[in-house]
Amino acid sequence: MSSKVNHSMSLAKPDVQALSTKQKVSVGLGVIGLFILVLAFFNTNFPNKSLFLILALGLISVGTILFANAAYLKKSEGIKNDGVWFKSMSSRGILGWITGIILTLFYIVLYFYPHYLGLSKDGASNNGLIALFDPLSNLLSGRNASQWFVYGTLYTIAILAFGYKFILKYRHNRYQQIRTGSVMFFQLAFAFLIPEFMYRMNSGLPYYDLKSIWPLNYYIFDEWSVKGFLSNGNIGLALLLFGVVSIFIITPILTYKYGKRWY
Repeated sequence: MSSKVNHSMSLAKPDVQALSTKQKVSVGLGVIGLFILVLAFFNTNFPNKSLFLILALGLISVGTILFANAAYLKKSEGIKNDGVWFKSMSSRGILGWITGIILTLFYIVLYFYPHYLGLSKDGASNNGLIALFDPLSNLLSGRNASQWFVYGTLYTIAILAFGYKFILKYRHNRYQQIRTGSVMFFQLAFAFLIPEFMYRMNSGLPYYDLKSIWPLNYYIFDEWSVKGFLSNGNIGLALLLFGVVSIFIITPILTYKYGKRWY
């Protein structure tokens, strides 16, 4: 029994719950994966980009999955929000602030300064972080990676890994499991893989994420985009019409029937 004197009058336990050994190992694996991405950001010349990309994404994914297993599998079913208010990451602590600042800076660079991530212009070879993703991009679409491919890959990995964690957390709730599985499937298939395969089959088509309905896909009706669709025959016209139908027919019907949660 602990001899520590706690003067808090809180009914909840104010002490942060310690990580188990398995969770510490899981965090270590994830950090190693992130470290590889950081090395790539600083333009490290990896001898085998494919191998190091697999290692980076694999370690991050495996670390997240093992952490989730250790957190939920040996506990009874039910929502587990123990200690959330007292964790630095989720209670405006130093880890939360650091993470928020890093993510904000990442998005600024992603949108406005992609060359800092290694994006090259005029057909030159990529470098830095973006170059690390070139093998995967070439495998899927036959072209070098862009900053958006890097972001899409990382976002998809996050959806799949944390989706698994969410399913474990809500394994007592079939609705949440189906809902999360649906998000994971549509992100992987419709938002990530299908647009890449579409480019491989017809490189003249504008990039089109089928689930991103205007205004999320804010450029779909720009002049260059419309011309790109119309210049690619029936499939281009069909995609453009689908964009219109998704705004004025599909979205209103699904929203009326299921509310905003359908998306």
